Amino acid sequence: MSEGNLSRFSLFAPADFRYYVKELEPFLSEESYVKYKCEVEVALAKVLAKRGIISEDSAKEIALASKRVTAEEVYNEEQRTQHDIIALINMIRTKISDEAKSAVHRTATSYDIVDTANSKRYRDAFLKIIIPDLVSLEKVLIDIARREKETVQIGRTHLQHAEPITFGFAISWYVSRFGKSLMKIYRSINEMEGKFSGAVGAYNASFLFVDDPEDFEKEVLSELGLKPAEISTQIIQPENLTDLMHYVVSTSTIMSNLADDLRNLQRPEIGEVGQPRGEDISRSSTMPHKANPVGLENVESLWKVVMPFMITMYLDQISNHQRDLTNSASQRNIPQVLDLFDYSVRRMTRILRNLRPHTHNMLRNFEMNKDKIVAEPLQLLLSSYGHPNAHEYVSKLVDKSYETGRSLTEIVQSDPALSLYLKKFTSRQSAILVNPNTYLGIASRKTEEITNVWEQKLKEARLIP
Repeated sequence: MSEGNLSRFSLFAPADFRYYVKELEPFLSEESYVKYKCEVEVALAKVLAKRGIISEDSAKEIALASKRVTAEEVYNEEQRTQHDIIALINMIRTKISDEAKSAVHRTATSYDIVDTANSKRYRDAFLKIIIPDLVSLEKVLIDIARREKETVQIGRTHLQHAEPITFGFAISWYVSRFGKSLMKIYRSINEMEGKFSGAVGAYNASFLFVDDPEDFEKEVLSELGLKPAEISTQIIQPENLTDLMHYVVSTSTIMSNLADDLRNLQRPEIGEVGQPRGEDISRSSTMPHKANPVGLENVESLWKVVMPFMITMYLDQISNHQRDLTNSASQRNIPQVLDLFDYSVRRMTRILRNLRPHTHNMLRNFEMNKDKIVAEPLQLLLSSYGHPNAHEYVSKLVDKSYETGRSLTEIVQSDPALSLYLKKFTSRQSAILVNPNTYLGIASRKTEEITNVWEQKLKEARLIP
C-alpha cells in the first residue's frame, strides 16, 4: 500500500486536494491517527509500569518505538493481518526487545485504543484549530453588526419588503445563532471521553492484574487528558460524538443560511452588499461583466455534504449488543466532514472580512416602498384610537395607492373619514407617516445589546482576551 510518489491530486476525496485545511493535518490525517493510537498505547504502558505490571524499561521502549511507527508500515501490515490494531501492535513490537514485546497492549482491546484515540484527536483538533476559527468568524460578525447598527435597511419576509430594520440588526441575528452553536460545540468537545474497560466493558482483562480496574482506567486516561465514560461496552457511548457532530451540522446550516442571505442581497436588482473580485468572486468563462459569488455558493455546496452525514451519525448510535463493526467504515469519514466544515468556516470568515455594504442601494431599496411601509403603524394607531376595522380599511387604501400611483400618505391625509383619528396622533406618531425610516423600533439598541452579550460570553469562556 505504499504511496510512493502519489500526489494529493491522485486522490479521490476533494478534501485531500481542494478543500484542504493543512492545520488540521496533525489531528485528522491518517498519519496522525496512527500517532494518536500510539500515544494511547504509550499511556497504557506507562501506567502498567507504574503499577509494576510491566517493567519501566519495557514502557520506555514502547514509548520510543511508538514515535517511529508510520501509517504506511501499519497499513502494509494490515494487508497481512486484516486487523488495524494488530497491525499497529506488530509494528511497535518490531522496534523493541523480545523482553518488552509481551508488554504491548496488555489488558487492552482494540476499541480501548481506537475510541480513546479518536476522542483525543477530535478534542485537540477542535480546541487548537476549529474553535479558534469559529471564534474568528463570530468576532467578524460582531464587528459588522456594530459597525452597521444604524444603517437603515428594508426588512424582508416572504422575500417581500416588510418593515425597516438596520443591516447591523440583520447581522446580529447571526451573531446570536452562530454564537450559541459555537458554545454548544465548545461544551460538547470538552465532554469527549475515553475508555479502558476491555472487550465487553466489564473490565474483565484489567481485573486479572489490578484490584481497582476503574481507578486503573482513570490513571491511563488522565495521561491523555480524558475522563472515562460512566459505563462502556467494547465502545464508548456514541452520544457524545453524535451530539458534537449535530452541533457541527447545525453550525454549518447557520453558515449556509447566511451565505444564502448574502447571495440574495448581492443580486444586481438588490445590490445591498458586494465583494471585491478575488478568491471568493469569479468571472464567467464567457461573460466578463459577471461577478459570481462562488465563495458563498461554495459554503452552501459543502453544507450539502456535511449536513447529510448526520444521518450516518444517528445510524452509528446503534451497535448490536456489546459491539459490532457497522460503524467502523462510516466513522472513518468524520475527519473529512470536519475538514470541510472548518474550510467553510474559514472561507466565510474571509468573505465577511471583505464584505462591502452598499448603503446607497439599501437606501434606494428602502425608498422604493417607503410609502407603503407606513401601513403597519397606521393601522395599529388607527385601531388604538378607536377605528373599528383599521386593518381592512388601510388595506383598501394601499390597493388604491398601487392602482392610482398616488402615495399612501397623501391618500391617508386627504381621507376625511380618517381626519378625526389622525388628529389624535402624537407628534412622534405623525412623524412616522412622513418619515417611515424612523420606524425602526429598537433595532440599533438590540444590535448593541446582542454584540455586547456575545463578546462577553466569549470572554467568560476565555475564547478571547
